[in-house]
Amino acid sequence: MRHTLPIVPQFYVTAPQPCPYLDGRMERKLFTALQGDQAQRLNDTLSKQGFRRSQNVLYRPSCAECSACLSARIRVADFKPNRSQRKVLKAAAHLHRNATSPWATEDQYALFRRYLDARHADGGMADMDVFEFAAMVEETPIKSRVIEYSRPAGPGETGTPLTVVSLTDVFDDGLSMVYSFYDPDFTALSLGTYAILDHINIAREAGLPYVYLGYWVPGSRKMGYKAGFSALEIFKAGKWVDIGTPADHHAELHPLSVDPIAEQVARINLPEARSLRD
Repeated sequence: MRHTLPIVPQFYVTAPQPCPYLDGRMERKLFTALQGDQAQRLNDTLSKQGFRRSQNVLYRPSCAECSACLSARIRVADFKPNRSQRKVLKAAAHLHRNATSPWATEDQYALFRRYLDARHADGGMADMDVFEFAAMVEETPIKSRVIEYSRPAGPGETGTPLTVVSLTDVFDDGLSMVYSFYDPDFTALSLGTYAILDHINIAREAGLPYVYLGYWVPGSRKMGYKAGFSALEIFKAGKWVDIGTPADHHAELHPLSVDPIAEQVARINLPEARSLRD
């Protein structure tokens, strides 16, 4: 007789901290360690249920005040760029893509520092040093890639300056954009949007059905841009649904939308580790 054994991770909850998406609210996360020879399977399974990876940890917002952080992904086969996005693709067509192993470089860190100083000087990553940056990129127990985009040298420059970088995880059903940053001197090119559009192309080339974008938050200006992509799904009430009209999801901002932690954990589907025979 064949028996299947589930992977049984331990789940924990972080202490509340100020929410980076909604002013005046507190954020709390449900998380588990991502390690061992079953890390890829656990990551693939939990990412389909709204979890995200940060180094060797999988987490999902589990706040006491709302349930507004909704995992978002694009259906690659159904995606059609709008007029603005087609302009972005055209304007950035001179960029060269290079996919590498998850290995941090000095050029990446220099670009990362310039991006933070210009765009997120007061954010939670503002004080990250080169060693912490290397850990963010390199400490991954699953299949990950660094997608670099470089441009032709301008006046007084040499080589091909690094312009956009995305740390990207490879799932069994898609690509997950863990973290992206870009040259703040080229904001007019909408490089963040370009990176998403090109990841859709990469996924299509690889035959992967989804591009995972992290969390979309109704009512958050920081996350609002994600709703501008067609064929966008969100993970809500335990299943993936089309986002529809963004304003229809404001009920998730209410504290009564939150289920107890024990119920949230009980509803998590876990992968089977292996089969045993009597």
